Amino acid sequence: MRRSEFYRDADPESRGPLRGLRVVELTTTWAGPMCGSLLADMGADVIKVEHPNGEVARRSPPFLPGTNPPVSFMQATVNRNKRSLSLDLHDARGRDVFRQLVATADIVVENFRPGALEQWGVGWEALRAMRQDLILVSISGYGQYGRDHDRAGYDPLAQAASGYLSLNGDPDGEPVKSPTFIGDDLGGLHAALAALAALHHRDRTGEGQHIDVALLDAMLFQSTGYLTLGAMGAELPRMGNQFRIAAPANTYRCRDGEVMAGILTDAHWKRLAALIDRPELAEDPSYATTAARVARRETVDTLLRTWLSERTVAEAEDAFVAVGLPLAPVRSYAQAAAHPHTADRDMLQPTETEGNAAVPIVGPAAKFSRTPTRVRTGAPALGAHTHEILEELGLSEEERTALARDRVT
Repeated sequence: MRRSEFYRDADPESRGPLRGLRVVELTTTWAGPMCGSLLADMGADVIKVEHPNGEVARRSPPFLPGTNPPVSFMQATVNRNKRSLSLDLHDARGRDVFRQLVATADIVVENFRPGALEQWGVGWEALRAMRQDLILVSISGYGQYGRDHDRAGYDPLAQAASGYLSLNGDPDGEPVKSPTFIGDDLGGLHAALAALAALHHRDRTGEGQHIDVALLDAMLFQSTGYLTLGAMGAELPRMGNQFRIAAPANTYRCRDGEVMAGILTDAHWKRLAALIDRPELAEDPSYATTAARVARRETVDTLLRTWLSERTVAEAEDAFVAVGLPLAPVRSYAQAAAHPHTADRDMLQPTETEGNAAVPIVGPAAKFSRTPTRVRTGAPALGAHTHEILEELGLSEEERTALARDRVT
């Protein structure tokens, strides 16, 4: 399919399928902002509420090259398509403004430690007393209840406590955390999905509700069924880049780089046997089935490793693609950014950020044929929309001036 065919019915004025939805995001760092980012990308009006000093993501290195003032990679990536309201909830006047803002919202997203909103007088009971159909999404390390609910919880702790670290890394090495914020990412994804499900329920019944998303629960849910295996005493060895369910499958060194390749079906094995000039192995019962190949993992791995070692990455890729076998070069992020398919999929979108710097921001993953999504605006400067949001809420110029003078906004 061509791009033009996919988007032939696209609305040229689209902000995304969630246009008209208002989200108030009281979050910090990554998991909460990721939830808000997904909703913002899909067209919701997401108002990010931050302390007047700004949240930690604004100060987290590395900073994007060429930006002045310096813009954090976290801020630029996960806070695009949002509006920024600076507001001090430690001040009673700030809490009053927050309540007024919530009264206009469909969804509130927060990722503070359980109990923090209650201490500020804006917890679930207080907020739903103002608006019965409100949806509050709370994201935390261990959840709003359970014996560990009040512990400090962050992404690497969820990776560790879930069992993920125990299987990640070389078989003979130490446990290794993910290089990305995988627990935060999954927590944010589950939070956004749950918010949309709650909206559907609200549309049918008029009822709001409180959604509780734990990073640990998200990691456990996305454990590929390993939690069930662990509960039943099944052996779960650390396998590095090999696969429990297939062989050969691994990373392999070519003459000028590395590739990831795997044979997942018996039909693929037949094609591979012909490709590596071992056609007699295609129907050999010692190799012809997945179970047989897994039992001879080292042997089949060696067969493929030897064949690939004699070729360049490009030669290996061309050969595999020509016969419909799966293989991908092991790229750096710089190489992935430069690859033409990344551009074909709009996964880097030039976006103006603070200081008018044009930055290639990661684009939305999901593509909508009728209501296309995009990075509409870069991550805003702290409090960039405070004046307009307060004006929308009906605060007078004198009230806005007083709040700014007293550092409440």
